[in-house]
Amino acid sequence: MTIQRREVLRGLGGAVAAAALGKIPRLPSVGAPRATGFPRKDDFLIADGSTYLNAAYTHPIPKVSMEAARRAAEARCGVRPPAPANPRALFAELINARPEEIAYVSCTSAGENLVVQALGLDRTFTGNVVTDGLHFDGALLHLLELKKQGLDVRVVQPTKEYRIDIHDLERVVDKDTKLVEVSSVAMYNGFEHDLKAVCDLVHAHGAYVYADIIHSAGAGPFDVKASGVDFAACSTFKWLMGDFGLGFLYAKQELQELIRRPVVGYYQASRLDAFYPPNLPAGEYTPIAYDFERSAAGMFETGTLTGSPEVGIALLAASLTYIKELGVANIQAHRRPLIEKLQQEVPRLGFTPVTPPESTAGNVTFAKTSVGQSDLPKKLQAAKINVRLDTHWMRLSPSVYNDMKDIDRFLDVIS
Repeated sequence: MTIQRREVLRGLGGAVAAAALGKIPRLPSVGAPRATGFPRKDDFLIADGSTYLNAAYTHPIPKVSMEAARRAAEARCGVRPPAPANPRALFAELINARPEEIAYVSCTSAGENLVVQALGLDRTFTGNVVTDGLHFDGALLHLLELKKQGLDVRVVQPTKEYRIDIHDLERVVDKDTKLVEVSSVAMYNGFEHDLKAVCDLVHAHGAYVYADIIHSAGAGPFDVKASGVDFAACSTFKWLMGDFGLGFLYAKQELQELIRRPVVGYYQASRLDAFYPPNLPAGEYTPIAYDFERSAAGMFETGTLTGSPEVGIALLAASLTYIKELGVANIQAHRRPLIEKLQQEVPRLGFTPVTPPESTAGNVTFAKTSVGQSDLPKKLQAAKINVRLDTHWMRLSPSVYNDMKDIDRFLDVIS
């Protein structure tokens, strides 16, 4: 059997990661959410005296993943790698998908663009696409540019309570709708769509649903089958604790035969080299013979990922296994009282809460006029506290390494 380069690359990351996993302190098997073993401060290299509350922007990489990346880099120098494992399968398990429904992409935006192309929406401009004002701003940029070219794009406005009302979606979804794009969790304020209700609405009109799940996957339990989404994408540098340049695209298996292959490349072919020169067969010349893989990879992957993919995949495989070991329900349960404390205390300091109180997401946001131009950025920087600050809002996103002392320290600084 001939082992092709792409198969070596796909297998390398998880293999290197698996060798490092013995370094993770084992947690007991869990069922109902518990916070056993938290906070995980020793699992990360956050500097002493610093408080990092910005995981929804970029999550720190666990030590075990750094070790996996180091071993992968050594393998590129000629050190023999361990037996392969599969981060694609780890991610599929995390969101209750099949590995055949997962493709690697470079980022969330790449996944969203590929879905739009696969449905032909960037070429035919027939029908309409529905989205909302809390969807990822990069996706809104993409759709609004297509609107300039003739695509009917309908953007549902958020309510005064900083939510998207499904009744407002109902008013604009119709028989001509081809795709509805939403974020499962809004990057701005953690608003969570009822994806099952959204999908039921959209499917009743014969359309598809794409979800940006970058603030769901790894942050808490998420199930693509239970939600009913047709397509989903995410980068891995946030709650999946990976690095830049690597993400995942989910495409429901039964839809893969119904959509157009948006790109074509080497990684998509399961049989490519049979008649490739110089071993020319007798008879009529055929430059190559090929079959496309019947999978999301066969639909959407074209070639080597950006950066150093062996290292990135190794790092990601270790991080996904680390997340699995902790348990996403446990991660969510540990984070919840930290966010509740922020929801109780920050409004008393003159900020307006814009995150729905029932949200289970990892980010909590507060609005205040000109917060970015106040003395708050300098105070936080001096205290070595990292949060997301914009012109008129502030977002905090604690994770597994945070505890109530971190929250109290933040509140002391902004008081």
